[in-house]
Amino acid sequence: MRIEKFVHSCLRITVGGESLLFDPGKFSFVDGRVDPHQLAGPSLVALTHDHPDHIDFDALRIILGQRPPTILANGEAAKALREKGFSPTIFEHGQQTFGPFRLVAIPTPHAPILAKETPIVTAFKVNEGLLNVGDSLDPGLHRFADTEILAMPVMAPFLTELDVFAFAKAMRPRTLIPLHDGYARDYFVEQRYDTYEPFLKGVGIRLLRMSDPGASVEV
Repeated sequence: MRIEKFVHSCLRITVGGESLLFDPGKFSFVDGRVDPHQLAGPSLVALTHDHPDHIDFDALRIILGQRPPTILANGEAAKALREKGFSPTIFEHGQQTFGPFRLVAIPTPHAPILAKETPIVTAFKVNEGLLNVGDSLDPGLHRFADTEILAMPVMAPFLTELDVFAFAKAMRPRTLIPLHDGYARDYFVEQRYDTYEPFLKGVGIRLLRMSDPGASVEV
């Protein structure tokens, strides 16, 4: 499995020549550091929730091209996609297999935010080895502790560094992929990694420093 990060919360997972793309949102493309054409032709697209930093409709049209793959979304996100002319498949609970990807969809609350409405988040477990929690640090996810790889937000207006470390420690992954850091400048992202890394290492968690667009790892 190859995992690539394209700024913020946009991940591409490749297995056997097929790819699963998570959350191509506005923060990945707004400053031109990532061209949506780079992400064209995925086998599958999965969206954790309906927020603009997780779904960029214009970029998504480029990514999908003329032969759109299956787009997986929960009911809320699917409604927003349909209003923009897309044809998503609702997948918000349970287990399904799509080619080489065995996915478990887990409904979970978005972390508390200052908003009139808070979207529903769908966390995804991929091939038993990777858990992408979207924008949720809900204690209900603790039942999925000990997953080998955890993709989770490490920066957000709704988070403190203590929140991040407490959730990571409770989840006990071997490896942590940092998400939701695309709105900060590079030097600040690296500083955040510098802060987290020794504490995570102290509890047996390896932090992947994935600040560069297209940073990748083989697992």
